[in-house]
Amino acid sequence: MTQSLVTLLEHAERQRDAALAQQRRADAALDAALRQHEQLSTYSRDHQSRWSSAMRQSVTMPLVQCHHAFTDRLHQAVSMQSAQVDRARQVLTHRQSETLEAERRVAAINKLIKRRTDAVRHHQDRQEQRQIDERASRMAWNRLQEAAGHGG
Repeated sequence: MTQSLVTLLEHAERQRDAALAQQRRADAALDAALRQHEQLSTYSRDHQSRWSSAMRQSVTMPLVQCHHAFTDRLHQAVSMQSAQVDRARQVLTHRQSETLEAERRVAAINKLIKRRTDAVRHHQDRQEQRQIDERASRMAWNRLQEAAGHGG
């Protein structure tokens, strides 16, 4: 096995490890975005519920206007967070693809190394067998020569 293949494998493994680290960060970012979205959505539902209770009592027009403005901003925040969740999902999907590709490269290089190692081993085995066959042939020839020499 050549040193260049080992070096290539080490490089591919470092790239795979880096891709895995980026995938983990993207996964954590998605989790954080989802938690934030859930918190905003829950707060929005709670706020709406409290407002509905408050509406049963007399409410001034400025308070209604303030509520509508706040509710609009809250809906915008929920909407923006939904977009952030979508982006985080896209990033995670991209990172997962990169990790998969890096894993494939490592596997391909490992397979190549195994093939080369097997080919070298097979070549050595054939060479050893040839040497054994040659020795056996020489020994048989020598025995024949000795037998012919003793018999004559």
